[in-house]
Amino acid sequence: MNSDIKSMKLRNMPMGKLIFSMSLPAIFSMLIQALYNIVDTMYISNFDKTGNGVVALGYAFIIQTIVLALALGIGIGANILISRKLGEGKQLDASNIARTSIIMSVCLGLIILLCGFFIPKWFMRISSGVSVVQDYGIEYLEIIMFLAMFMMVEINLSKMLQSMGRMIVPMISQLVGAIVNIVFDPIFIFNLNMGIKGAAVATVLGQFAAFLIVFIYVITHKLDIELNFRNYKFNILDVKNTFFSGIPTIVMNSLSAIINIVLYALLRTLDPSEQSIGVLSLFFKLQSFVFMPVFGLTQGGLPILSYNYGANLKNRFIKGLFILYITAFSVMLFGFLLFQLAPDFLLSMFSLEAQTLEIGRNALKIMSYLFLTAGLSVISITAFQSIGYGTNALLMSLLRQAGFLIPFAFMFSSFMGLNGVWLAYPLAESLCSLIFLPILYFCYKKAFNKKSKELYVG
Repeated sequence: MNSDIKSMKLRNMPMGKLIFSMSLPAIFSMLIQALYNIVDTMYISNFDKTGNGVVALGYAFIIQTIVLALALGIGIGANILISRKLGEGKQLDASNIARTSIIMSVCLGLIILLCGFFIPKWFMRISSGVSVVQDYGIEYLEIIMFLAMFMMVEINLSKMLQSMGRMIVPMISQLVGAIVNIVFDPIFIFNLNMGIKGAAVATVLGQFAAFLIVFIYVITHKLDIELNFRNYKFNILDVKNTFFSGIPTIVMNSLSAIINIVLYALLRTLDPSEQSIGVLSLFFKLQSFVFMPVFGLTQGGLPILSYNYGANLKNRFIKGLFILYITAFSVMLFGFLLFQLAPDFLLSMFSLEAQTLEIGRNALKIMSYLFLTAGLSVISITAFQSIGYGTNALLMSLLRQAGFLIPFAFMFSSFMGLNGVWLAYPLAESLCSLIFLPILYFCYKKAFNKKSKELYVG
């Protein structure tokens, strides 16, 4: 490959500078994403001061998370393979993978559109026992699912650009999308009196704006890969490899939604008013300000680790992984201190009744202990993916949530009530990190030994 190809910086730039130059745009865009998720909830909490709107968003967030997980799975799966192929010098293979992933995103968007005709009604009817919450959730989800196509393709194209070291455009697209959402939220919700429907319309309008930014860039700029479909040949192996590379991401994100279905059912038995469900939803919104920088860090770090593994640059890989661990832990430590010292300040952004505020205060203080080890888990999953051990990343995600969290929640809630559910989160996170850090070290040594043999034989 020529030295003017931008992805060469993944090989040559000093590692610390490389990680932060590639991660900061993603971190910034994801913080903006977290901000407009919060803004949606803030406006809805003021529109419906009973808390039913916030509870409905909590239920809707489950379906939104699954949809987002599928989009991220395709995008990140392609990101990993494209980075690896570029590291190996196989530009044609990288181009074919990119084009196949675009087709996958479009097909998935169409499937979600069709599901939007029946999933919202079915899901909300079986989830909530409060009719107002059901109606709110259906109204919101139908709009989100009908127009999910733009988000699907935007995420895929953004991950493609990130795999080549181009981080600025995805950041700008997210920023524009967030601004559009934040500006139109109050207009649709209050001025046009659309309520929760207005929040959904503002969200999809922001997603469409983000899509336009990335799409225009891709069709007007020369990239390290070829996206022209004239010479494209469909290969089912590219579909398979993209899907399986993205499975840990799909599972890690969608599993959290599935787990929430179980936990919401448990919370309803402990709190028939369902206000604790609203509290858990608020925690997820607030914690996104802590997790989003780490997820942004992995967006910058994943193509770097994948590229340097593909190029068999062991020392650069290790140095990059170490920087990712230290940075993620530092961010999470700051989040832990914030949630411990200022829970009332965080909850004051929403219009909450006194009972809900008390539940929320306890939840934030107890659950924030998960931050102390969550950064290690997220970076470890990224490292597993980068060296081709997606199964281990998948297993880590499964145990972290389904294997540990659910049993702990039922066990501790039996004698601690709601606080037992909150305590299950940090306990599950800590146990998972302790188990998988040694496994990652073993897999790293095995992967690089195999890569060295492949290059030697080649």
